Amino acid sequence: MTDTPTPPKARPRWMTGVALFCLLTVAVLVPRDLFVPTARDVEVWFGFELHGTAARLTAPLHWILFLAGAYGFWFQRPWILPSAAAYAFYVAASHLVWSEVSPNGHGWIAGLAQALVLSIPGVLLLRARRTKERGGDLA
Repeated sequence: MTDTPTPPKARPRWMTGVALFCLLTVAVLVPRDLFVPTARDVEVWFGFELHGTAARLTAPLHWILFLAGAYGFWFQRPWILPSAAAYAFYVAASHLVWSEVSPNGHGWIAGLAQALVLSIPGVLLLRARRTKERGGDLA
C-alpha cells in the first residue's frame, strides 16, 4: 500500500459565496472608510459608536476580519465555521445594544428583532460545523 495523499474535498458553493461576500465587503468598506467622510467618521464596536479618530483607527479591524473570513471560507480552514458563527452572534448582540444605546437606535424591541434575524447565520454555521465534524457533506 502507498500512502498517497487524498485530494481535498471540493469547496461547497455556499462557502465560495460567503468567501466572495467577505471579499466584496472589503472592496466596499475600504474606499468608503477612506473617502466618504460621513462613513469614515463612525464605526460600531460591541454596539457602541466610535466617532472621529477612534473610528478611523479601528476601521481597518473590520477589513482584517472580513479578509480573514474570505481566506478561511475559500481555503476551508478548520477555524472558519466556529469563528464566523461567533462573529455572527457578536453582530447580533451588537445590534441589540446599539438599538438601545444609540440615538439612532429604535429601542430594545427592534434590537431584539434584529438580533434574532442576525443570529440565523450563526446557527446555520454551527450546524454546518457539527455536520462536518460528523463526516457529513457540507454541500
